[in-house]
Parts: sequence; C-alpha cells; structure tokens
Amino acid sequence: MRQCRAGAGRGVNEWRRHAGCECSPGMAAAHGPVAPSSPEQVSHLPGAPSSTSHLLDAGSSSSGGLVHLALGAVGLVREALLGTLWQPLLPASLLCQACPRLLPAEGKPQEGCWRVHGVPAGGGPEGQAQSTNALLMVASLLSPQNGAVPSEATKRDQNLKRGNWGNQIEFVLTSVGYAVGLGNVWRFPYLCYRNGGGAFMFPYFIMLIFCGIPLFFMELSFGQFASQGCLGVWRISPMFKGVGYGMMVVSTYIGIYYNVVICIAFYYFFSSMTHVLPWAYCNNPWNTRDCAGVLDASNLTNGSQLAALPSNLSHLLNHSLQRTSPSEEYWRLYVLKLSDDIGIFGEVRLPLLGCLGVSWVVVFLCLIRGVKSSGKASTSPPAGSVPTQKDPAPCLCYVVYFTATFPYVVLTILFVRGVTLEGAFTGIMYYLTPQWDKILEAKVWGDAASQIFYSLGCAWGGLITMASYNKFHNNCYRDSVIISITNCATSVYAGFVIFSILGFMANHLGVDVSRVADHGPGLAFVAYPEALTLLPISPLWSLLFFFMLILLGLGTQFCLLETLVTAIVDEVGNEWILQRKTYVTLGVAVAGFLLGIPLTSQAGIYWLLLMDNYAASFSLVVISCIMCVAIMYIYGHRNYFQDIQMMLGFPPPLFFQICWRFVSPAIIFFILVFTVIQYRPITYNHYQYPGWAVAIGFLMALSSVLCIPLYAIFRLCRTDGDTLLQRLKNATKPSRDWGPALLEHRTGRYAPTIAPSPEDGFEVQPLHPDKAQIPIVGSNGSSRLQDSRI
Repeated sequence: MRQCRAGAGRGVNEWRRHAGCECSPGMAAAHGPVAPSSPEQVSHLPGAPSSTSHLLDAGSSSSGGLVHLALGAVGLVREALLGTLWQPLLPASLLCQACPRLLPAEGKPQEGCWRVHGVPAGGGPEGQAQSTNALLMVASLLSPQNGAVPSEATKRDQNLKRGNWGNQIEFVLTSVGYAVGLGNVWRFPYLCYRNGGGAFMFPYFIMLIFCGIPLFFMELSFGQFASQGCLGVWRISPMFKGVGYGMMVVSTYIGIYYNVVICIAFYYFFSSMTHVLPWAYCNNPWNTRDCAGVLDASNLTNGSQLAALPSNLSHLLNHSLQRTSPSEEYWRLYVLKLSDDIGIFGEVRLPLLGCLGVSWVVVFLCLIRGVKSSGKASTSPPAGSVPTQKDPAPCLCYVVYFTATFPYVVLTILFVRGVTLEGAFTGIMYYLTPQWDKILEAKVWGDAASQIFYSLGCAWGGLITMASYNKFHNNCYRDSVIISITNCATSVYAGFVIFSILGFMANHLGVDVSRVADHGPGLAFVAYPEALTLLPISPLWSLLFFFMLILLGLGTQFCLLETLVTAIVDEVGNEWILQRKTYVTLGVAVAGFLLGIPLTSQAGIYWLLLMDNYAASFSLVVISCIMCVAIMYIYGHRNYFQDIQMMLGFPPPLFFQICWRFVSPAIIFFILVFTVIQYRPITYNHYQYPGWAVAIGFLMALSSVLCIPLYAIFRLCRTDGDTLLQRLKNATKPSRDWGPALLEHRTGRYAPTIAPSPEDGFEVQPLHPDKAQIPIVGSNGSSRLQDSRI
C-alpha cells in the first residue's frame, strides 16, 4: 500500500494528507490516462448528465470499493434531498474514484465522458493526455461556509498576498460595528423627537430603502470585486481616483475628532470608579452658586425652598437661565475647563491627553496584525495556505466579536432597567406618538435622509475597505441588507432605551420630555450622566453606559484607521510595505494622536464641533453622488451589472439597478441642495462662531471635495492623447489591471490573453504551497515532472 501522490491540486494532496488516503495498486491507473470503461472513472453529482453514474463500477478494487460505494450512495442521497434546490446553482462536479474528493469538471462534457480530475477526453491518446493534465485545475467543491454564493470554494484565505476575512461573521460584525456608532445613541433620538416622534419613522425608512441599502450594496460590491481599498478600486476609471483621496481626507478628519470623543468616554469611565459619582452633587470645588442638582433636594428643609425647587429643576438642562445642573458644571468647568473663545486654546487638559493616548493605544493594539487579533493570528494557518511571517489579512476576529456585540448587551440591560423606572412610559409614548403635521415639512425628510446617509458610513471609504477583504464570491448583496437593517434597528432600539430614561428624568424634573434632552456631546456627557445619578447603584450603571460608548466608538474607529492604512498599503503595493504594515499602522496612529492634541485643550470642544459640522457634512454627499455617476454612466451600468453577475452568480435585482441609475443620485442631490438652502452658521450653546472659524470649516469641507477635480486635471495631463477629447477618453476608461485580483477569477472579458506579469496587479497563486512535483503525461505516453504552479 502506498500513499496517494496523484493530483496536482492543492485540495487533493491536502485532503489525502489529512485523511490518510491510501489506494491499492489497482487504482494507480487513476494517475495516468484512463479508458472510458475503466473502473477508475468518476461519477458526477447533481448537475452532471447521467443519473446512473452515482454508483461506482463494481469492478473497483476491494480496498476502495466499499468507500466508493458509500460515496456513491451519498451522491444519491444528496441528489434526492438537494437536487431540486441546488441543481440550477451548482457547477458540474465530479466524485473521484481514485480518492474521495469532490472535483469540478471544466466545461460541459457529454454523458459518459467524465474523466479523472478534469475535462473529458476528446478521443485518442491526445484527449486522454489532456484529461490527465487537467490535474492542474483541481479545486474543491463549493461550500456554503462564509455565506458564499454557490460558486465559492471552500473556506480559506484565497488571496494569499493580501488576505481575507477568517469567516463571514467577522465581516458582518465589523461592518455592523463600523456603521453602528455614537450617532445611533445621541443623534437619532434627538432628530426623532425634534421631527415629530413616530412621524419621523416614515421618511426614515423610506430613505433607508431607496437610498441607504442601495448605496451600501454598491460600495460593498465595488470593494469586493476589485479586492482593493478606496484608492485601488478606481482602476475602474482612473480619472476619478480623486474620489478615493476625498474619502481618505474625510476618514482622516473623522478619525481625529472621533477618537477625542472616545477619550472623553474613557475619562468618564474612569471617573465612575467611585462610590459617589462626581457629578451627582453641587458640593464640589468646581461648582458655582447657580448649581442645583436633583439629589440635593433631599438636603432642603425650608418650605419656601421646596416650593421654589420645581422652578429651578425645570431649567437644569436648559441653558436659558442661570441655574445649571451638577453634570453640566462637571462637563464644562472640570472636564473641559472651557475657554470663552475658539481662539483661546489655554492649557492642554492632561487627563484628557492621557485618555487620548490610551484610546489610540487600544486602537493600535487591536489592529497591530492587520485587524486580526493576536489570539486568532497565532493559530495554525489554514491547510494549503502559504506560510508567511505575518498574516496581513485584516479581520477583527475576537476583538470585533466583543466590541460589536457587547453594546447590545448593555443596551438591553439599560432597556430592562429603564422601562421599570417611574415615568418611563411617558418618554416611550413621546418617542412613538407621531405628529403627522410635520411629515409634510421638507426639513423632516432632509433630516431622515442625512441620518441614514451618515449612520451607514457611506462615502467614508470604510465600506469599500472592509469589503475588499471578502472572498470574491461572497454574497455581499445579502450582507448589505443585513447590515443596513441592523444599523437602523439599533437606532430604533437605542431610542427606546434613551426615551425611557428621559421620561424618568422628565418625571423627576416636572418638565416635558422635549426639554430634557439635548443633542451631540451635551446629550452623552450632560443629560445621560445626570440620569445615571438617579438610578440605584449609579456608579455601576455609569460604568456600563460609558463602556458601551467606548465600544461603539472603537467599532467605528477600527475601520476608519484601517481605511487609511489599507489605502496607503494598496497604493504602494509592493512586498516591502506589505511586510511592514504594522509600522504603517503605528505611523497613522501616532499622527492621529498628535493632530488630536489641540482638541484636548480648553478650546478643544469648539474645534471638535467645527470638524463634526463641516469636515463630514455635504462633502460626503458630493463624493457619494460623483461615485454613483462615475460607476453608472462613465464605466457603464451594463458593465457593472455584468461584473456583479460574475462575482455573485446573479445580476443585481432590478430594484437596485433603478436606484443606482436614477433614484439614489436624485436623493443625494436633494440632500445637497437642501443642505445649502437650510444652511445656518454653527453655534455652541449661546456661543456664535467667528467668521474666520467658519471659513476654516468650509476649507476643511472643500479639502476633500477639491481632491476630485485636482486629481482629474493631473490625470488628464499625464494621459496620452493628441486632443483633449482623446485624453479624456483614455483617462476615463478602465486600466488594464482593473478586475478581480486573483487570476482564477479573471474570466470572460477579464481573461488574460498573455502570460501575466507581477506588474499587472493581480496575484498568481500556486496550486500547492510545498511545490509538489506533478506528473504531466504527453501525447506519446511519456511523462515528466512539473512544478505545481499556474
């Protein structure tokens, strides 16, 4: 008995090594030309022409006959149970008698012409030699793992150079963590009660269906097809590569100030590690005589003071009068030590600076191995993969399992606690009761569209980056629907949590719910901390709440940083930078920390809100609109629909085709026009920003948009052509290396006509990592050894 050595494919040898497959000398014929009547013929599974060939020839050798007969029975059962469902989707597949391995057949061989490990023989010795030489094309039968569409191979990192997600759950959780952020907690509830409560839900879900999900699907499919970041994907139309640079600029701005918000959450988290929350009472050194807290009411004994209490408490969170809450004074006078003007930086708040360093260290450590956690990255590599010193594949693994799911645990705990509080029902009813008179207002529809747009993270570059690490045949259509709906459902769920607590606060304060809540940082770090002091065991609830904010922020920050790192690495694209991706990540993190230092000064909150209002506002709308136009009308909608069909096995549904071409660009244009018409200068409480600060805000917004025309002009100047029209045509047509990254996926119009070179931008993978020598049988019956490379 000798161990099987036949089979050039990685899958066959790998299977035999793990399964310990041994075959008798009588089966050695499978390693060379095989006659059609040979016992070593193969039988086909559902999708093959003959229904009788599942039962293998009884003349097989005794050592393999029982195994082959069992496999044949499995094929019959599989066809009986799954044939009806899967037959239209499965490629023609073969079951090898030489080794228990399911193999795809090339082409559509005629009945009775199935060959060992490959295509049918065309007759004669040459056809038999071709049949045996097809050992080079061995691949695994499809597997439903990783959410693959039917043409995807079994789970493994297909792109050995760049890496893939370890499994589909990691991609979904990472994308959910990216889309679900701090805005789901404070921005959505604010917009909801400002725009008519339950009436806001109607335009919100309309915008989700016609704008949010289609754009989400477009970006996921765009990145997955090319397996490139937000810069590399613009090989589709090189003149529009400025869109990718614009996405990088936007992600840079957001990444800088977003981590400052996370560092403030860290600060509150550490401050909650005490028996009494420091913002619960007005007896602290930083408090003023205007401070009036809810818990301080228990110390009042004078009847006149008790009578005056409701009037004071009604304005605790309203800045129109002098009375302030202890949480507001803690936020403004102790945490921020807020200056009087945006130009007066004052001192750097060392506690915030330390927390900013902690937040950047946490982000860097989680992304130090791509985005793979050290626990997962230290496990054994998949069988058949090429061992490398450092796996560059980004996948959040155990990190994202925790950061993406734990906020839901905290939200559920707070929801259960919130609905049991006195007055919670009032807040929930305010949240759900529609005010139908507001549904006809244009501002309500504009707010709904902007909330969908910003909460899903479209045009930030993160969606393209995360999808670029998917396997080529992953069903990103299904993922886009799941992630988009999960994101919006989280906003609605968070609304129940928040309004139950706000109803409790309104009941204590004796005011309407609409006068309790604020928006932006004031809601997260003033109103909610005040509500937490009213809960039993308030330090525990405070720890949970701010830990939830930290995880929500980190989920988005991970993807923002990885977007920048992936864009840089893909743009350089050589082995040197791939091996030093950790240093690139470190450099980006250090730069983000240094640029965030001014935001920890006494004027930092002014600059944070300036960046939030201008750096990531209408520029996102412009970038997304140009991306739609470039793909649908410059590259061509028919070409893009064919690309998706090649990748997924089916074209995009008609609904998405209509939305991409007409509906979504129209909605995006509507948001842009509405933003310009309804523009109001930025304010912070009663502070009016000076003109020079507003001008800086517009420059930040334009800096990302100007990348598009500036790069287009640069590209036109560098493109060959006798006339401007010829240059324009050459600059907008896809580059030669546009298409799937792996050679095995470059079929149809992407099939190479000449031997690929390393400069072409796509990867040629060895079929077997250990350079197995494969016997190649010539037409004269002679054999030679060839290295197992395509």
